[in-house]
Amino acid sequence: MSALRAVNLGVRFFLEMAALASFAYWGGTLPASSLIRIAAAVALPLVVAIFWGLFVSPKARIATGRLGRAGLGLIVFLAGALAVFDRGHGSMAQVFAAVAIVSSLLVYALPQ
Repeated sequence: MSALRAVNLGVRFFLEMAALASFAYWGGTLPASSLIRIAAAVALPLVVAIFWGLFVSPKARIATGRLGRAGLGLIVFLAGALAVFDRGHGSMAQVFAAVAIVSSLLVYALPQ
């Protein structure tokens, strides 16, 4: 079980980075002025990273337990997949969402 947990933590790290990138991409491609696109591309991932650090990370400031980590993390990942989908990358969004669901289920199921 510990090998599966270690692999899943690695996958989850890449999911976190992909979610942050997807929010930056979504913000940077908004149909708005350059200033708004730049601000959104910087602010959205920053807000998500702060949320992650407060509620989802293993050393979160506000403990949410296994269900909270898995559930809130899944919400962040699915929102990132939705951002990618909104920009016309449906297949990528589906793969992202599927991997996120499996990873979140493993976070909940595997002992910490």
